[in-house]
Order: sequence, then C-alpha cells, then structure tokens
Amino acid sequence: MPTKDQVRALLEQTRSYFVDSLLPFWMDNSPDLHYGGFLSYFDRNGKATGETTKTFLMQIRMLFTMSHAHRTGYGGGRCAELAKMAADFIIDNYWDRENGGWFWIADRKGAPTVKDKVGYGQCFGIYAFSEYFLATGDTRGREMAERSYAAICKHMVDTRHGGFLELMEADWQPAKPGIYGGDRKSMDVHMHMMEAWTTLYEMTGHPTHRRRLLEIIDLILTRMLRPEDGTGYMQFTFDFTPLPAIIFATSWGRDAKPTDGVARPLNSTSPGHNVELAWLLLHAADILGVPRQTYADVVRRISDHCLHYGIDHEYGGVFADTPADGPTTLYEKQFWQQAEVLIGMLDAYTLLGDEKYWKAFLNVHEFVFSKMVNLPAGGEWYERVDRQGKPIDDALGHGWKICYHTVRSMVETIRRLELIVEMTGRAQDPSA
Repeated sequence: MPTKDQVRALLEQTRSYFVDSLLPFWMDNSPDLHYGGFLSYFDRNGKATGETTKTFLMQIRMLFTMSHAHRTGYGGGRCAELAKMAADFIIDNYWDRENGGWFWIADRKGAPTVKDKVGYGQCFGIYAFSEYFLATGDTRGREMAERSYAAICKHMVDTRHGGFLELMEADWQPAKPGIYGGDRKSMDVHMHMMEAWTTLYEMTGHPTHRRRLLEIIDLILTRMLRPEDGTGYMQFTFDFTPLPAIIFATSWGRDAKPTDGVARPLNSTSPGHNVELAWLLLHAADILGVPRQTYADVVRRISDHCLHYGIDHEYGGVFADTPADGPTTLYEKQFWQQAEVLIGMLDAYTLLGDEKYWKAFLNVHEFVFSKMVNLPAGGEWYERVDRQGKPIDDALGHGWKICYHTVRSMVETIRRLELIVEMTGRAQDPSA
C-alpha cells in the first residue's frame, strides 16, 4: 500500500498542474469573445491555428467541462460564467426548431453547416445541460436536458431490438448503410447514453429516468461485452450481432486508421474505453444508490484485461487499441485513453483493494506527465504519441479535441486521490 505522504505528493502535483496550468489555459484562450462559444483549434505551441469551425460536440463538451469544474469548486466563479456563455451559444444556434435535436457543425457565428443528427452528440445534450443545471441552477439547463431526452426517446430508440439508432439525417431518417453508419450501433454511443442518463437521473430523481438508466446498463453488460473476458465489442448490427468496426464518414475524432484501411478485426477492443465504461458504471451505481460491489466482477475483468494487454509495462501509458485475446502490435497511444485509465485504475484500487491497480495508475500518471502534457504550451495534452512518447499528432486542440477528457480526468483523479489520502491515513494510523 502507498504511504499517505506518497499519495499526498501525487495529489499536490496533480492539483497544482490542474489549477495553475490546464484549466487556466482553456479559460484564457478558448472563449470566443466576438461571437460567443469557444474556439478549439490550437497547435503544439498552444497558439490558435485560425480555424474557426465550431462543432457541436466541442461546444457541448465545453458546457459540460466548465459546469463540472464549477460544480466541483474550481475556477473561482469564472467557470460558471463560461458555462453560461456556452449555454447561450448552443441554445441560440444548434437546436433544430423544426425537427428537434441538435445540429452537428456550425461556423464561427453559429450558422449551421451540417444539420445531421448524430447520436453521439445528442446524448451529450442531456449530459452537459443536466450538469449545467446541477452546477449553476440555471433552469434552462433542466429544460434543454429534458428537450434532448424527449428528442432521443422520440427519434433514436430502437423499439424492436432495444438501444438506440445513432447516425441520422437532419429530419431523423436513418443515414445510408455502410460507411454512413445508418445500419450500425456502437458501444461508444450507448456508453455515453449511460453517462447521460446517470446525470439526468441525478438531476431529476424521476423513476422513469432511473428505469432508463438501469435498462441501458443491462443492455451494455449483457449484449455489448465479450462473455469470455468482459471487454467491449466496438460495433454491432441492429440486433447486437458484433461487427468489425469501420470508420464512419461522419467522424468525431482523429483515431489512427485501421491497418487495412477498412475495418478493425472483430477481436479488436479499446482498453481505455473499457476502463472508462467501468468507472462510469461505478458512478452510475452511486447515483442509483446501488452498492459498488454489485459491479465488482465487471470492473475486475475490464481492469485486469487493461493491465495485461493495454498498459505498456516497458514505456508506460496505455495503447489505443489491442486484441481482446492477445498483445497488440499497434503501439500508438492517444490522449483520451490515458485520461480515462487514470480515473478507472484508482476506482479499481479503492473497490478491489489490489495494489496492482495502484501501480497501473502510477504507470499512466508518469507517462502522461512526462510525455503527453505539453506544459510549456499551457498544459494541454498532445493528441497522439508513439510508444516511446514522441508526438505523432501534436495538436493540443482541434475540431474534435478540447479539454473535456483532460479536465474531467484531473477533477476526478484529484477527488480519488483525496479519498486515498484519507484511506491510507486510517490504515497506517488507526487512531487518526
């Protein structure tokens, strides 16, 4: 077990970095003071690139991020002001007043340029506006979260097979099949729907929202994970038959392309994504009032797979994708998996009590702070690095990368380290 002083030193390092560098970088540089909302394109030196396209996903994630930071006590009130600015811009420009739901991309002034309905974005409408209401009390947060919920229930629910349709035209008609994704489902969207339902239920306490949350948890655990090892498949047919994962024409990231240019093998999984599922599941349990131990086996299997195949025990960090049943030959490491594994391994450690999860946290923490954090440029993380930590994609921000993963990771890591300081103090000094 780590000593109280060891944990406290990590806590202070993490908190100082977050409060003094990472959060100020985004509060100072990202707000668009001319047109509202946020600019998200920053090069490796932390300088604005001049690109001004505003994807809905980045605007809604900034709403969540600033709301979450304020709710957890950071920013001295400024995060609340920025969250309100985000809410103003999003409500004024992205809500489809004819068909309902959120447009996908707008220009700098907020004029929609892509009006598709992307399920990945729709669920963030619930997640972010629920968090905004919980953080600030602004009643528009509750109103827009419930509007988002109503649109999803009306247009995205698959009443035949369960779960949700994900890629749709502006009028909610399913997109074409194949690379347009109109004939597929993903664990990604369903996992984010789970986190959205969690915060919605936290906000409303409504029994219907509780049932929705329990339903999506059951669907993920029984239909989307491999029975043999608990890892997640990436994509499915409508009836949840697993499919080799393809890159859709509509993208929301800059992941490395599959080696064959077409699809990932069926046994491909993302250890970081799986661990993100595990910690979000435990958070859902907390909000539901369900004992965390209920999901201990799920967490153990996911965390052990990540330890065995995802963590790079030689150079540090977490590989982006690995086979479910063997070591990877793809050694790139992307920023967001590192962010989620920091949280998840601390949860595994506190839930399961095995020091191997603490050591995994230390591995990733060291890699992040020595290789991914660009401190001279303000503290944001590189998009993607090679196995040794050399940047491959050195953008600090772009159309699909803002501070959602990194800020949330630091907030949640600090919170857990504070808990572990208390735990280690009691264990090492029972009279304390």
